[in-house]
Amino acid sequence: MDRPFLSVTQLTREIKALLEGSFPRLWVEGELSNVKRHSSGHVYFTLKDEGAQIGGAMWRSRAGTLAFQPADGMKVLVEGDIQVYEPSGRYQIIAQQMQPAGIGSLQMAFEQLKKRLHAEGLFEERFKKPLPRYPQTIGVITSPTGAALRDIISVLRRRMPSVDIVVAPVRVQGETAAAEIARAIELCHQLPGLDVLIVGRGGGSLEDLWPFNEEVVARAIFKATLPIISAVGHETDFSIADFVADYRAPTPSAAAEIAVRDRREVLGELNYFREKLPAVFTRRISRQRERLESIRKGYAFRKPQDAVYQRMQRLDELHRQMRLSMEHLIARRRTELDGFEKHLRAVSPQAVLQRGYSLLTKDGKVVRNTTSLSRGDAVGILLADGRAEATIIKTEPHNE
Repeated sequence: MDRPFLSVTQLTREIKALLEGSFPRLWVEGELSNVKRHSSGHVYFTLKDEGAQIGGAMWRSRAGTLAFQPADGMKVLVEGDIQVYEPSGRYQIIAQQMQPAGIGSLQMAFEQLKKRLHAEGLFEERFKKPLPRYPQTIGVITSPTGAALRDIISVLRRRMPSVDIVVAPVRVQGETAAAEIARAIELCHQLPGLDVLIVGRGGGSLEDLWPFNEEVVARAIFKATLPIISAVGHETDFSIADFVADYRAPTPSAAAEIAVRDRREVLGELNYFREKLPAVFTRRISRQRERLESIRKGYAFRKPQDAVYQRMQRLDELHRQMRLSMEHLIARRRTELDGFEKHLRAVSPQAVLQRGYSLLTKDGKVVRNTTSLSRGDAVGILLADGRAEATIIKTEPHNE
């Protein structure tokens, strides 16, 4: 054959060069299906819409940067390069970026983690720890240079100047912030005397507040044995840390107000008790004195011997009643036993024989009817005073 031809490999390479050269990096919107995360860390998927579908892959180096977990049925935008996979002749998109369509990737990651931790029970009220009524030492985990720390210290000093403050400085945004916050929570548990922890920062964007939405921080808060007040952002900001913490404060200043009571309120209570306690104790002592006097005037104190004699008389009466009850019970049981004995004697085989009856046996078994006997059978006859043996000559059943 003189006609020019291409091998399959040559054709595939021509198509690969043409296709990959014709499409620069682009964005594609579609619905994810067949999402699989390989043990290598690579993610494989199919991107489809109503009319077509295309296979896709995201290598581990890029998949590790995703803030959310791709899942079947999720609408996404994928940025990537078109590539022809020569061994199967299949074209696919190699994803460089992926984000949920219609919602930001961080918001999607927030919702996914919130749903998962809620299912595990980390937000349940039964795990919330109460705050101490009069804490002596407050731990604060936040940025050492942020306004949040200044606000917290200011409120604590104003409300309860005697309280001690321990600051655990951490980054509150950036890639290492979440790990630092989680580590600081663990370290604070190693310090003696801490009563409460405040964990938080001032306001910012979702990206700025993101460390407080990381799973490592949520797990550290849940594991903590000290009560934790979360104070992340402004009143309208909610973080995963807020849901896991024992108390959620809308702002850092509010967290300080929750942590300690106002000294004026405490002093007012002390003054109230100082004024009221003498009267309370006086009334209680008076009531106890009246009760003691009533007991002293009682019959038992006037004639204590009579009370003892009454108890002894009652004991004798109970003993007599118990003896009579036992005698009646024994007599009743003896009468019942006599009746059983008479009945057994009346129905015993020996009693029947004494009345003139006999018992016929064959081969050691009782003969109950003539059908079990034949002429010439050897039988035994049991009488009241002994036993006899006989041979059957004839059997004749009754005609009824």
